Amino acid sequence: MPVHMSESSHGSRGKSVGLGLALASALAFGGSGVAAKPLIEAGLDPLHVVWLRVVAAALVMLPVAWRHRALPRRRPALLAGFGLLAVAGVQACYFAAISRIPVGVALLVEYLGPAFVLGWVRFVQRRPVTRAAALGVVLAVGGLACVVEVWSGLSFDALGLLLALGAACCQAGYFVLADHGSASGDQAPDPLGVIAYGLLVGTAVLTAVARPWTMEWSVLARTVDMDGSPVAAGLLLTWIVLVTTVVAYATGVLSVRRLSPQVAGVVACLEAVIATVLAWFLLGEHLSAPQIIGGAVVLAGAFIAQSSAPAKSSPEPVARGGTERELSARGTAP
Repeated sequence: MPVHMSESSHGSRGKSVGLGLALASALAFGGSGVAAKPLIEAGLDPLHVVWLRVVAAALVMLPVAWRHRALPRRRPALLAGFGLLAVAGVQACYFAAISRIPVGVALLVEYLGPAFVLGWVRFVQRRPVTRAAALGVVLAVGGLACVVEVWSGLSFDALGLLLALGAACCQAGYFVLADHGSASGDQAPDPLGVIAYGLLVGTAVLTAVARPWTMEWSVLARTVDMDGSPVAAGLLLTWIVLVTTVVAYATGVLSVRRLSPQVAGVVACLEAVIATVLAWFLLGEHLSAPQIIGGAVVLAGAFIAQSSAPAKSSPEPVARGGTERELSARGTAP
């Protein structure tokens, strides 16, 4: 009995840490738009901002890549997939989508990613998901529709919609790949190493897409306007690189390892709420009543999803992460 209680307590702590990491990741990712918008309004192309973000983050993570230099030989497919989907794919598809359809619509479609994760877990991996997790996804997507006020700018563009769906698929790939190998114990690929090499792969892909040699480099040496206040462009870029990329990816991948792809994905929907709130305070973009209500609905969906771990007596493996998965395996071992 004491051993059981100890394991249960350990699993609860692991889940609490995972939830904290997922919230930190959503907060970090949510701050990217607020910092990037003044740079874009000052003359930088959105795709160039993404390129700067990924390249600089890759340089920061170079020592980590060197430390885990054996990783490309051990997990080349994982690193290539993470770089193509989680780094380059999400960014490129999203920014291409918003050039054709409203930002709110593109954002809502992209955050169908957690629903795609549930579909992957249930129908491809054939692992059960709880009704609470599915309900959390439905609530989160519905709340996001209110947060981005999707009804204010609906227009149908087939290519734009496909690009946004591509971003959603890449986002789902991010959560699935972040969980890859988490049940392998000491043999699991180091998450920071995966991020470091993913950023290097993303740098190579985005360099070909963004064509940085056409960038307005002079913008980075000036101050830019943030809701009437002058801010150094270099300071905003530093925030984008260190916080909204390095910290955001690191905490995001670690959260998936401790929770599960579908639960971490629903919690990540808070990114849109956080981005909207930060824009309210820092850019003067005020929230409407439907946006506030939608934010509350997203919070409710995230809470329901993260609290949806099935009972330990479940006879089948479930999509859950870190310590809980390891304890479940121990409990069913002969």
